[in-house]
Amino acid sequence: MDFLGSHAPELLPGNRPLPPVQGAIEAPHGTTIVAASFPGGVVLAGDRRATMGNVIAQRDIEKVFPADEYSAVGIAGTAGLAVEMVKLFQLELEHFEKVEGAQLSLEGKANRLSTMIRGNLGMAMQGLAVVPLFAGYDVDREKGRIFSYDVTGGRSEEHGFAATGSGSVFARSALKKLFREDFTEHQAATAVVQALYDAADDDSATGGPDMARRIYPIVTVITEEGFRKLTEAEVSEIARAVHERRLDQPDGPRAALL
Repeated sequence: MDFLGSHAPELLPGNRPLPPVQGAIEAPHGTTIVAASFPGGVVLAGDRRATMGNVIAQRDIEKVFPADEYSAVGIAGTAGLAVEMVKLFQLELEHFEKVEGAQLSLEGKANRLSTMIRGNLGMAMQGLAVVPLFAGYDVDREKGRIFSYDVTGGRSEEHGFAATGSGSVFARSALKKLFREDFTEHQAATAVVQALYDAADDDSATGGPDMARRIYPIVTVITEEGFRKLTEAEVSEIARAVHERRLDQPDGPRAALL
């Protein structure tokens, strides 16, 4: 980014001029991303739907990407710009590691992503916002950490769980009732699938598990062993178990009153 900013600033995503248009720009948007921590790591997941206005633009979009060995980014907002930003972020982390001979700290990665989002503020003001969720395993603190952002690049560390995107209000509310500090990895993965299911139940832009087309959420786990994407078989098993329970309890599991 520094090199482009010095030699060809017009190539940076946030500096590209947009042609004049009437009304809102119609572009595919990614929707809901959720994350939950557990002892030893963090789970980051996203639904598969991209919308363009009131139309489903894509049913199987991927919204969660590895940033490097110990971190991942989930994208919400304008899909094209978000994917481009993630690719540039991946390249920057790889470049830093090759030049310095060591990985950037998780805090440093979160700060760098904040700078990149801030660089897209011009586009965001024109309706092309990118609001990712960043999660990773902090090798220094030996635990999973989650960072959320706003369109200006403002960064906040979330404790326990977080969500972003159009269905984030519903997903976060679900996680608020389901989250426990002593989650196992499997329980954390199940909780985020439950949260995405609740988001899809109340937000038309969020896609739930599509049993007919065999399209399931993307679920990733980051631990001291590194980044791992759950296989389709693993996610389908969780999604089908959640779906079966929802046939008896459509609103999902109940939290204790006290």
